[in-house]
Amino acid sequence: MTAIPQHALAAETAILPLAQTLDHALRDASPAHVIETALKTVGREQLALVSSFGTESAALLKVMADVDPAIPVIFLDTGWLFDETLAYRDTLIGVLGLRDVRSIKPSEEALSRQDPDRELWFSDPDACCRIRKVEPLARALKPFSAWINGRKRFQGGARAELAVVEEDGERLKFNPFANVSREEIEAIYKLAKLPPHPLVASGYLSVGCMPCSSRTAPDEDARAGRWRGRSKTECGIHTTKTS
Repeated sequence: MTAIPQHALAAETAILPLAQTLDHALRDASPAHVIETALKTVGREQLALVSSFGTESAALLKVMADVDPAIPVIFLDTGWLFDETLAYRDTLIGVLGLRDVRSIKPSEEALSRQDPDRELWFSDPDACCRIRKVEPLARALKPFSAWINGRKRFQGGARAELAVVEEDGERLKFNPFANVSREEIEAIYKLAKLPPHPLVASGYLSVGCMPCSSRTAPDEDARAGRWRGRSKTECGIHTTKTS
């Protein structure tokens, strides 16, 4: 498959049928094949993988690195991350040989204007996520025609019906792990001897920003510790279009 020129990916009306065609073709494909197809479709310079370097992130990063470790990886450094997450990022860069990890921070202007006291996470978590994650990601993805992320159907909620390929405004959005089970992710960790996120041993099954992440009980869903006590279940990067 020949890489699609940027100008051919310019209109949302052209992206939707392409996303549907690719989703149909990749419905039962392996994660590696999905990433290989993304590369062939847009080319490395137009493709990025977005990773939180969270509790399950190493599995997708391992698959990507086996395909092409030079694919750009976007990491949103929100200013509220655990030190353990920042250290884990650095560990995985070395272990997997990742060649292009880009740490993206929020706009200083937005922080000083909307969150000068660093209390927005408590008073308006949606606004906090918007200035610390949604807006920085939209900015970071501007050079790219497609992006890869690690959502899975087994995470439930809005993700239960996740497609393998989606239209994201003027971009393609690839979900290589859409069909992957928790057991398959555990098998990738075991086979590749991947280091776990340091906070897993402390009971964190899903890790985001420090104020909005908590430990989960054995009988709880893995994401139950995110925004505990609130109706909020997503930060917004997957519920709004990036373009």
